Amino acid sequence: MNLDALRLYCDVVRLKSFSRAAAAGGVSQSAASQTIQQLEAELDATLLDRTRRPLEPTLEGRGFYDACRALLADFDKARADLAASRERVEGTVRVAAIYSVGLHDMSRHMQPFMSAYPHARVLLECLHPHKVVEAVLNDEADLGILSYPPANRALQVVTVREEPMVVVTHPSHRLARRRRVAPADLDGERFVAFDHDLPIRRAIDRALKQQGVRVDVAMEFDNVETIKQAIGIAAGISILPAPTVQKESEMKTLAVADLALPGLVRPVAIIHRRGRHLTAAVSRFIAQLREDDARGGDRRSASA
Repeated sequence: MNLDALRLYCDVVRLKSFSRAAAAGGVSQSAASQTIQQLEAELDATLLDRTRRPLEPTLEGRGFYDACRALLADFDKARADLAASRERVEGTVRVAAIYSVGLHDMSRHMQPFMSAYPHARVLLECLHPHKVVEAVLNDEADLGILSYPPANRALQVVTVREEPMVVVTHPSHRLARRRRVAPADLDGERFVAFDHDLPIRRAIDRALKQQGVRVDVAMEFDNVETIKQAIGIAAGISILPAPTVQKESEMKTLAVADLALPGLVRPVAIIHRRGRHLTAAVSRFIAQLREDDARGGDRRSASA
């Protein structure tokens, strides 16, 4: 006895015909008849009065039919509820992001997401890049958002975008009026750099070295915000991701110029534990991040 047999029996009673019930169930008439006979044998009861046309259930068959209808209705509802729960976007998405992304970028994603999915929320924590990776590996965060994602077999990397790097100076600096700066223009300049252990520092150092450019590193910090503060007091110039200084550029508190070094970009990616089940909320948030950045890239291309 199985649900298919019970469903076929209900069809026979409802349609008063083996042939019509067989057609509705996608089986042959002989298979339908044999299934009902096996059902009767298992129950040790006669469910159908085969002497009447159209077919009618016996008294026992009528009671069994009512019970089967209720059972099948409950099963169909449970299956529908399960399918709906898989589609429903609810719960908390725990995000660990580096400061430059968390402070400057996440609000434009979080609010629209939570408005679209009122049963979901995003919990954001801004961390040092190494701590972002640790949070994801230790299951303290569902997602990590950082630049220069590490090569780690335990992590799945989802590329989001590549950000151009720009030269950032105090408004009074000799390069402040330039729209575009060549690498050679940076030679010998006092420089506010990222800490040595950060991938972005290594990428900048490598790019400058390839151009034969030597800068005078005056200060080192582990985050964009402190570097911008140092530039703001004329402690030196720096190379930073363009989106992190957009506000200061618009307010003219810092001067920003394109860097004539196309290969130098900051890759930004999402990381999560490889093989880990992602809830509907987490999956949808990843999709929205990628969609938002794709639209942003289209707008940038159109305005270029």
